[in-house]
Amino acid sequence: MLRKIIQIEEEKCDGCGECVPNCAEGALQIIDGKARLISDLFCDGLGACIGYCPQNAITVVEREAEPYDEKQVMEYIVKGGSNVINAHLLHLKEHKEFDLFTQALDYLNDNGIENPLLKQNDGIETIQPHSCPGSREQSIEQSENESIPEEGQSKNYLRQWPVQLHLLTPHASFIKNADLLLAADCVPLAYPNFHKDFLNGKSVAIACPKLDSNKQSYLEKLILMIKESKIKSITVVIMQVPCCSGLFNLTMDAVEQAGIKIPVTVIVVGVQGEILQTETI
Repeated sequence: MLRKIIQIEEEKCDGCGECVPNCAEGALQIIDGKARLISDLFCDGLGACIGYCPQNAITVVEREAEPYDEKQVMEYIVKGGSNVINAHLLHLKEHKEFDLFTQALDYLNDNGIENPLLKQNDGIETIQPHSCPGSREQSIEQSENESIPEEGQSKNYLRQWPVQLHLLTPHASFIKNADLLLAADCVPLAYPNFHKDFLNGKSVAIACPKLDSNKQSYLEKLILMIKESKIKSITVVIMQVPCCSGLFNLTMDAVEQAGIKIPVTVIVVGVQGEILQTETI
């Protein structure tokens, strides 16, 4: 599969080993005087090691690689003890890899290993101070008694925050049992009545199928939304440009892999703001 993974320029690497302890996942070793990526399975592609390489020999590239395997990583991580587990969990949270974070917690629970992020005060997991406040989940209540917008203004139908698919947790309360609007991020600019015609009554996720990284994460999130959060339907709104069809293809792959039949509606918007196609599958 195609995914982001680190690449080491051997001619630059002097084998100092600074990167090795900063890869909590255990993907790096010094072999024959050079840093080596020992397993595609262990590299999450998030690049925690890059800032610790004094020779700038490590970069992140996109290439064919084995899928990252959180279970195998956790089998390695727990051998390092509580501090290593803590560093790995924080690493996943900082990068908003909530699917992998959930898998890591499941591994700890299944094996009776204490989660070091759980504090003693009522066992509640605290929000880390370095988490971005702007991505904190919140539901936005829509009042039926809201005043009618003034002339020239449009009503806001947004029910949640955040909206970018990378930042969304598939188990968020506003996702459960919801009708999901999955929109290419150019659509709200091209279609002036986006809120009223598309967003009304739906939870929303926006994404760019061409420019966004880690499409596998998108696929996994959608599968979890379908299987575990039991979303009722997906409306995919894309632009007429060819690359936008990737968002619809991703949705259909998620429905197929989830093994649960839900209605999928695709709406294609032209660059001049007109609806070119509407089809429910």
